[in-house]
Amino acid sequence: MTLTANFPDPQKFSNLLFEKMQLISPAVTELELYEFRYCLDNITPAGGWESIMPAAKKDIERLVNSRAFYDSIQFNHRVNGSIALDEKIIKLSQMLFVGLVSGQYSVEWALKHFYFDVRCFFFLHRTTYFTDTIKARFGVRPYRQFEPKQTAFERQQGIGYKEFKAANAGIDGLFITSAKQLVRSKKSPVLLAIAGQTAAGKTEIVARLREAFNADGMQTTSIELDNYLLDRNYREAYGIHTEGKRALHLGLLLLDLQKITRGEVIHTPRYNFIDGSSSHDLEGQLKADRTPIEVFPADVIFIEGNFPFLLDEVAPLIAIKVVYLTDDPVRLKRKWKRDMDYRKKYDLNYFRNRYFKDQFIMAEIAYRPQLELCDLAVDTTGAALWAAPETAAVLDSR
Repeated sequence: MTLTANFPDPQKFSNLLFEKMQLISPAVTELELYEFRYCLDNITPAGGWESIMPAAKKDIERLVNSRAFYDSIQFNHRVNGSIALDEKIIKLSQMLFVGLVSGQYSVEWALKHFYFDVRCFFFLHRTTYFTDTIKARFGVRPYRQFEPKQTAFERQQGIGYKEFKAANAGIDGLFITSAKQLVRSKKSPVLLAIAGQTAAGKTEIVARLREAFNADGMQTTSIELDNYLLDRNYREAYGIHTEGKRALHLGLLLLDLQKITRGEVIHTPRYNFIDGSSSHDLEGQLKADRTPIEVFPADVIFIEGNFPFLLDEVAPLIAIKVVYLTDDPVRLKRKWKRDMDYRKKYDLNYFRNRYFKDQFIMAEIAYRPQLELCDLAVDTTGAALWAAPETAAVLDSR
């Protein structure tokens, strides 16, 4: 199939695609047609849209649910010396564009499997975190649910924390109340681990939890698991993902957790998120001119990170296990605002390649497995609190 007969005019193609994409992504409705064409120019195939042959829907579904596909995406794919968008990401979106215009793919099918980010200007696969199996573990339904207010973000290209916090007010308030009740049911000191994706709001919710515990007269402290990461260059050179013990100064982490639960002051590594370097070398020794983080013991010790209770050595030490999640399209908009607009943390195409790749892999190897282990799960996008049966029993005893 080609588009030569049906769409000989590139302008007509872009007109039709613009109409379809407004149904796919409310953020596209905020663009004028000429702005949409600016974006489209960057992904238009050299041979024209008629050169694209859309694959069968079942083949695309198989592709985007394959770990091998995401493993093949390169963060640092380079063209003429500069990092470029991986060609497999481009090809997928080109096929979806053509299939939508030609009618081979319906809008309903596209929305079921994909979401579209305007600033990335490509399609990303939708991730299901709360599978039927995971829901069954929590008793099928959330412990409590509020009106989902993150739907207001669908037209936006970036999201700041102030509006993100306001949208999550109901679910965050219940989570803070529930966490306080669970801590009171445990013997101090309590290790409370909060797992969650980048830009899900982990750091901010821990800060608010600390304020709430401090207001109740409890001392708190926080250990960020990412500070135990090995140098980024080392991890990427060996294909080590950040979900496993090979990515961490694991020996230092275990020693520090043992010390702080005995009431001792610890000095954790410090990870530089801008250049991707650790304060410690691969042998766990402090590098010259680097400063570790001093952490004092407390009644409640927060552990933040992507996978704190997937580590067999660490999990038995954790009294309360929480997964704090935000759906991928919202997180991506938060990252545009936070990491690209404000922090200017990544090269543009490195950022696009990495998010496309990592959202699938991390859901598969870190977040869904931890949803099968946690005491509480906070779904900020769904505005729902999920509680394991034994945890719900403690919450209901108040």
